[in-house]
Formats: sequence, C-alpha cells, structure tokens
Amino acid sequence: MSIPLSNRLELIMASATVPPLPLLRALGWFRDGLAALHRRLVPGHVALLELNMTGFLTQAINAAAELGIADELRDGPRQPAELARALGVNEDGLRRLMRLLISFDIFTQRRNGAYALNGIAQALRSDGDVTLRDVFLFFGSEFHRGHWTHLADAVRTGHSVGPALDGMPFFEYAAAHRDIGDMFDRAMTSISTLSTEPQLAAYDFGRFETLVDVGGGHGSLLTEILDRTAAARGIIFDLPEVVAELPEQIAKLGLTERLSVQGGSFFESVPKGGDAYILKHIIHDWSDAEAERILRTVRTAMEPDACVLIIDIVLPGHRRPHAGKFIDLEMLVNATGRERSAQEFRDLLARSGFTLTRTVHTAAPDSILEARPTR
Repeated sequence: MSIPLSNRLELIMASATVPPLPLLRALGWFRDGLAALHRRLVPGHVALLELNMTGFLTQAINAAAELGIADELRDGPRQPAELARALGVNEDGLRRLMRLLISFDIFTQRRNGAYALNGIAQALRSDGDVTLRDVFLFFGSEFHRGHWTHLADAVRTGHSVGPALDGMPFFEYAAAHRDIGDMFDRAMTSISTLSTEPQLAAYDFGRFETLVDVGGGHGSLLTEILDRTAAARGIIFDLPEVVAELPEQIAKLGLTERLSVQGGSFFESVPKGGDAYILKHIIHDWSDAEAERILRTVRTAMEPDACVLIIDIVLPGHRRPHAGKFIDLEMLVNATGRERSAQEFRDLLARSGFTLTRTVHTAAPDSILEARPTR
C-alpha cells in the first residue's frame, strides 16, 4: 500500500542495483537518528507542525502526477508559460505548485527559469523504468482520502471503515467500479515492480521447477523470475477479471510455452502441481481467520515436499519509523487485514498446517517467509 517518505532511500536504492542489506540498514539507522534528533531539538509544537506539512506535500505530488508535469518535461526543460500552455493550466498556479515541489528537490529550475526533471521527478513519468505516478494517483485520490478522514472511527471500533462507506468490501468494490479497481491495480503493480529486484537478489527462486503465483495480479514478479531462469515454469492465478488480458501480454513476452494463466478465487481452490506457491502482498490484506483460510486452500493443493513463500512486511520490534507501521493503518482503514510480526506469522502458519523454515529479509521493506507443510 502507501509508502512513507521515511523509506524513500531504501526504495530508490532498491530500484537499481541492490546494495548490501547491512549498508542499507546502517544508512536507515543514520537517517532515522538525524530525523529523531531534529524532532527532539526543536520545540514540540514546531516538530508537530512540520510533520503536518508532509500531508500537504503528498497532495502536491499527487497534483503533479495528475497534471502529467513529468511527462511534459521528458523531452527537456520548458519555461513556465510554455509548460502551463502545454498542460492547459493557469501559469500562476503552476508556478506556486512547482515552487513547493522544487524546494523538496522534486523537479528543478534552471538559471533561465525553465523547469526540468531531476532524479526524483523521473519517478513521476508514466513511462519510466521505475514509476510511482500511479501510486500517487491512487493514494492521493478523492476516494482514498475520503476513507482516511475516518481513521479515528476505525481506531474507535477496531474495524475497517471502507466497507461501511462503500457498501461492500474493498476488493468487491474495486471489481464493480473498474475506474477505482484499475487505478488500484496500476498502483499495486508499480509498488510490486519496485520491490522485485531486491526480492530476486535475496532469494533463489530458480531452484523451483514450477512456481504458482497466487493472487499474482499482472504477473510482474513471475515474468521476471522466468526471464532469468531458463528452465522454470509458472502459473499466474488471480480473479478472472484481473487475468483476462494476461495471455496476450505473455505472448508478447515470448513466454507462452512456460507461463500459463488461471482464473479463480484463492478462498476456493488454487492450481495443483507447484513446487512453490508465492503469496506476494496477499496475506496482509486479510484477517487472521481469512488468511488462515487462504493458506489452508493452498495447503490442500500442495504436495508434501512443496513450499509456500509469503512475501510481506514483517513488523520490526524497534520504535523507529517503518513502512509497515504506515501500511498497518491502511489495513485498518480499508481492509480486514493487518501487518504482522515474526511471531504472528509463525503462529498463523502453524494454525494453517505449516512450519516456518526461514525468513529472508530484502533491501525493500518486504521479507520472504518460507514455510513447508507440517508433517
């Protein structure tokens, strides 16, 4: 789900060549320490007001994404008046928006006054190798903001406010309202793509002959695995409406002989015959009871020597900022799920008929939990 500014360093570095995990952790501790020191040195009300301003910044980035500013600057710098005409916006309004963004090193302004892309702004291009444009469009949308205004209600009751506001659970709503569903799918694909390289660097997926990506969405992880592993085969499994157009995309990638698509619900059944079953960003969307039901469905399809790979955030025990602490509130507001600690995952797996064999941490916020059927 949403990605906090405190994890920007890890995500930017994880999107390229993956640095050693100890180095990333050391840089993270150093950054968090400096931020904590600043908050303790300034008066409390000043620190709190500064944190409040981050909400304004998020909406400013969303506006830049919605207006397509980065796409208009892809071919080179443009003067404010020229850029405003190309975007069809008010020049004064554009100048005021860009003034804030540039002050946070999002875009840059040349000495002649022209606006230009920089390394951070490149991530707002719709055609970038790594793009967060769709992430900001979804999490800055009126639909998503409207839900988060009810965070206090979710805390009071301990229950998601999304179903009450929308009249149905989120995934049902997304299926029925494809404008929201498509926007959500694109945002999740962007986040998934961003974490793929760190996961491939940390874990050897190539040792499995057949991989089943349960709830695999648009198949970004599995297609990348197969592209790097000549002998492996894969199955992407998700709701029929999600995977309807995937066969055509798979054909364009030349993977038709090795990658198949099946539609269905992981609450009912999943494909049999896999050596490894991947559940990436699935378990955290659901309550313990629902997550156990999903895992038991997977367990039924598995051979005794197969394994399940849960790719999710494992909540740390420290008190520093962490992506999982933000996303856990996203789960509270919009879904029935939650982020879980290592012990909570171990207990959930045990109740579902699995034994956790190892946990592999990655340079992204995610970890890979490997579990096998309990004998």
